[in-house]
Amino acid sequence: MTKENTQFAILGLLTTGCNTGYTIKQMMDGSLNHFWKISYGQIYPTLKLLVDKGYATVEETKQEGKPDKKEYQITAKGEEALRGWLVNDVPNLETIKNELLLKLFFSRHQENTLTIEHIQLYKQKLQERYQTYETIKNDLSKHHMSNADATFWIITLDFGLITTKAAIDWCEETISKLMEV
Repeated sequence: MTKENTQFAILGLLTTGCNTGYTIKQMMDGSLNHFWKISYGQIYPTLKLLVDKGYATVEETKQEGKPDKKEYQITAKGEEALRGWLVNDVPNLETIKNELLLKLFFSRHQENTLTIEHIQLYKQKLQERYQTYETIKNDLSKHHMSNADATFWIITLDFGLITTKAAIDWCEETISKLMEV
């Protein structure tokens, strides 16, 4: 994940009505973190950078007994930068790091029963993820279809659903193969 892409992720979040570090973190935890990790510690420095570049503005509101509340808005320059980033091709097919696959690659050095147990646990976690995606999609379909971004959020969820289902299917096939060995 590049620092530049994190800037565009946060710019994009500013277009969804997330205008504080807290609401940005909530949106990330509920959606983006399923496919794009941004640590909480990156949010405020990135927001400051966006303000410094003129891509966002910040308005501070005094709060009694609390730190000042900072609300951010994307600027016309920020919208132009976001659109410019969106039209660029995705340069690379990203390589994922998957510890299970790494272990499987060397699994001839352990009993098949243990390898199968690892895959079964992985499959269980995938099934939980799939259910999470289904729940999010149902919530979006019921409560947020009037949002201009809803179709795009659902398309993103569909990717997660389809790839997670494929991984579950792979687990089942792999367990069957290993039971034959």
